[in-house]
Amino acid sequence: MKIQVLDQVTIDKIAAGEVIERPASIVKELVENSIDAQATAVVAEIKEGGISFIRITDNGCGMDKEDVPYAFLRHSTSKIRSVDDLSHISSLGFRGEALSSIAAVSQVELITKPADSLFGTTYRIEGGKEISIDETGAPDGTTFLIRQLFYNTPARRKFLKTAMTEASHVGDLITRLALSHPEISFQFINNGQSKLHTSGNGNLKDVIYHIYGREIASHLLAVDYESGGIRITGFAGEPIISRGNRNFENYFINGRYVKSNIISKAIEDAYKDFTMQHKYPFTVLHLSIDGETVDVNVHPTKMELRFSNQQQIYNCVCEAVGKALHQEELIPHVEIPEPPKPPTERNPQDTVTFGTTVKKKEPAAQKNLDYFMEKMRERVLSYHEQNSAAEVKNKNDIFKPERQTNRIREAVNYRKANLEENTPSVPSGEQLNFFDEKLLTKKAATEYKLIGQVFETYWIVEFHDNLYIIDQHAAHERVLYEKTLAGMKKREFTSQLISPPIILELSMKEAELLNKYMERFTRIGFEIEEFGQDSYAVRAVPDNLFSIAKKDLLMEMLDSLSDELSTENTPDLIDEKIASMSCKAAVKGNMKLSAAEVETLIGELLELENPYHCPHGRPTIIAMSKRELEKKFKRIV
Repeated sequence: MKIQVLDQVTIDKIAAGEVIERPASIVKELVENSIDAQATAVVAEIKEGGISFIRITDNGCGMDKEDVPYAFLRHSTSKIRSVDDLSHISSLGFRGEALSSIAAVSQVELITKPADSLFGTTYRIEGGKEISIDETGAPDGTTFLIRQLFYNTPARRKFLKTAMTEASHVGDLITRLALSHPEISFQFINNGQSKLHTSGNGNLKDVIYHIYGREIASHLLAVDYESGGIRITGFAGEPIISRGNRNFENYFINGRYVKSNIISKAIEDAYKDFTMQHKYPFTVLHLSIDGETVDVNVHPTKMELRFSNQQQIYNCVCEAVGKALHQEELIPHVEIPEPPKPPTERNPQDTVTFGTTVKKKEPAAQKNLDYFMEKMRERVLSYHEQNSAAEVKNKNDIFKPERQTNRIREAVNYRKANLEENTPSVPSGEQLNFFDEKLLTKKAATEYKLIGQVFETYWIVEFHDNLYIIDQHAAHERVLYEKTLAGMKKREFTSQLISPPIILELSMKEAELLNKYMERFTRIGFEIEEFGQDSYAVRAVPDNLFSIAKKDLLMEMLDSLSDELSTENTPDLIDEKIASMSCKAAVKGNMKLSAAEVETLIGELLELENPYHCPHGRPTIIAMSKRELEKKFKRIV
């Protein structure tokens, strides 16, 4: 076999295959270069999903004419100078592969100008071959125009998806870049339509609101944590806005969007008591970590990284999110929607708001307007009742049609202020985080009134101006879980013999797991011994598991341990997994309890760290306000 040295064009095309997968890959590399160039505004425009046209414009530092051709050579970079710089990289790009890879598989035009230059530079390169370089008039900053991606590698172009799919990937990318750098204004234009435009005012919550909308922005818990040189800031979503996939788990390392099994698992473990199975949380977390403890030079796309202190990273993220989740009383608030009005009462295309008919073009937008106008009405009425009752003869006078314009402006201002203060009124599906008084406190235990049980499962409790409904099964699961966990940590356990013993026939991997964690099982009350080849006899179990000890349950324990990354199987995590099995012994629905038993159960909930969700994420308590009931019975409007 004869060895042949490849020509540079072929080498560049092969290298491009590692960096440029689709149009979003190009947008990522170019926008990251804009960020590294200290740009404060970036515009990304695409057509046909970016396959035929991409334009990235920024107001960054630009490039001098003599440097432009060198920027497209492979492994040419302004970010590092030697191998020593790799240990403390602060820029998003540094490998010097992006521009050469892009130029190898597309037609590129660059227009750039530094602030201190009179003229800018236009440079064209196609398929890795330089076409022209000229002086030109240009604004400060840099513009890249990328045309006909993979025009010279048609086999790779066939693997691209539809224009809509490719555009969605670009949109997701710009979204995450905007979340990672709220101090930069990002605009995304697709086929001539502006899809995203952030202000760049540095307020992360404003970016979240602009991207995800009011529902998510009004359900955020602030995260601010620092330990051992690791700083974590941002927001964690309340459990009510969980999603069916991990697409809403956003986290950034030193401003870089990455994917990390360690961080994802830490986030999900922090939420495990608050969300149901197969549901994933919403987060936007910024992690600041010493660059010497992070290796970002793992893959050309720089999406993967390695930590030298991954156990510390896991612990810090889990604790930071966990503290945020325990800040407030997270009891879901239930509202019953108003029944639709009969068609004879109004035109279904119109909505009447305080005497003025507004055409309903967009139901969601109209619903928001109606909601905030209603809240504005309530505020104004309350104000006049308290401060100027004598001056107002007729409350409805302040809602005359001629004042409609001012009221809309006031409602919009109220909406803005409401979001800034993070104290919105509670629409359907929100949680009672804004109640001044909490049910689950020792003081409340002396004041609430137990009304009774419905459907032999739910208990009704009255406390001041709110009505609470407690699920006896979910509540008892939570109590058993935390009791078991506390007993394990304090080593307060007793064993109960099983006769005959439970025989486990294990695979080699399962046997290895059992032996690995045998000391933990023994410490909490299990007695397990070898019983022939690949078999083990369970002769005793913790007394709280005696009534539910079955072979399937014990195998489930082992299976749950095998799913985890070995670095995350800390002693506490193993205890939590075993404690979660105690939930099987909880009182079920359709089982009658006495009032005394329920009061004991509520009293035990008061002592818990997280009384609001069972260990599987279901709520233990929901609530409805007296005001909501009165509205449904038309006592108030």
